[in-house]
Parts: sequence; C-alpha cells; structure tokens
Amino acid sequence: MSIAIDGVAIPEAAIAREVQHHPAAKLEDARAAAARALVVRQLLLRRAAALGIGAADPAAADGEEEVIAELLAREVTVPAADAETCARYWRNNRQRFRSPDLVEARHILIAAAPDDDDGRAEAKRKAEALIAELRREPGAFGALAQQFSACPSKEQGGHLGQLVRGQTVPELDTFLFNLDPGLCPVPLSTRYGYHVLSVEQKVLGRELPYDAVKDRIADYLQDRSWRTAVSQYIRILAGGATIDGIDLGAATSPLVQ
Repeated sequence: MSIAIDGVAIPEAAIAREVQHHPAAKLEDARAAAARALVVRQLLLRRAAALGIGAADPAAADGEEEVIAELLAREVTVPAADAETCARYWRNNRQRFRSPDLVEARHILIAAAPDDDDGRAEAKRKAEALIAELRREPGAFGALAQQFSACPSKEQGGHLGQLVRGQTVPELDTFLFNLDPGLCPVPLSTRYGYHVLSVEQKVLGRELPYDAVKDRIADYLQDRSWRTAVSQYIRILAGGATIDGIDLGAATSPLVQ
C-alpha cells in the first residue's frame, strides 16, 4: 500500500533509502518504521514551509535537519526543571544514581569452540583439575595462568583488572558480580571455553549525593519534557492532515535516525 500525505505519495525509493536507519528483525518492520519517519519529517517540513522557515529558493534550501531544528525551537518550548522537581526525582529514584560496582578478578581460560563437544568436555576436565590444584596451592594461580590460559591476561598472572558490569561476556559477568571473593568452586562455561575464576575483591557502588547528580537530573527531565512536547506537537500536525497507508502510532518523533 502506498504512503501519502494529503494525496501526495512518499516515493517507495525514499522509503527504501530510509530503511537503513531503522534496523529491525523483520524487513517489514524496518520499512514501516522508515515510512513513519518520513511521514513525520514531511509533516514538519510542510509546517516549516508554511511559516517561511528555510531558504526561499528550494535549490539553495537549508538542510532539512536545520529547518526542522529551527521549527521546533520556535514552536516547541518547555520550562526548565526547577530545583524542587529535580530533588523530588532524586529522592524517588535514588537507586538509579549510584557509582558502579567494581570487581577485581583473574581467570584461566581453557579454550574450546562452542560447537566442539569433545573439546569442551576436555576443557572442563582441565579446568576442574586446575581448581583442585588451586585449592591445595592458592598461591599458584599466576604460574598456572601463565602455563595454561589461552587469554592474553596470562602475561599478568590472569589478572583482568577492575571491572564494571558489561565489560566481560554476559555469561561471565553474571558470576563476577554475584560471587563472594575467592576461588569459584566450579569451572564457568562461556562461548570461549571454560574459565577458572577467582574474585580478588569487590567494591559495591554507593549512592551518589544530590549535588553530584542534580545537573544530570535536570538535563534528563528537560529532555523528557521536550520529547513529550514534540510528540504532542506532531500529533497536532498529523491531526490536520490526511495520512494514508501508515499509522503513526507512537512513532511521533523527529529523531528519525
């Protein structure tokens, strides 16, 4: 079905070009998102043209992004978040404003490919043997890492340094931040093989004081208010037009890429 605004079609070629900016699991979902974005853009550009925003000569027109930005600056305004609003948001969302948890760890990687069942079974046996040896001789971790680990960290005795969440693969990350300090009693499986893991130290994040985050909160609340106002503004523009072939739904944002 063709997409049109007041009878003026959005070219299929334009939708095809826009698709690249809207990755999705299914092509039809990406196409729908691209079409919505182009409809929103045209609504904004038509309003800008009605107000005389942009160059009078279409051949020398300002870039569309600049025109849209000028339009929104003129027609969409929101008040700055006041101090009490920011303080209230902080009081109600303190857990969002913490310094990150830190973990210092080291490991020995016994490498095995994800699809090599025999190799993974052997890697697990080797990792279990290393854990047993480390229980007898905890001070041997560095030497064993140097001898057996397939990770470049072996040159530092297996040390991974200080880590925050998300710095390692998810399957290892989960254990890092839930284990108590010490040697993990079982090998940990990841896409790379099996890991002998030792948590050396954990430092839990702390709640940040209001003064440290108030500017961040003010920026966040301002941006949230602006996006809400822009969404409402686009709905007003859409209500004054006949749009065929697409339902704008919640995709009423000028931020199309």
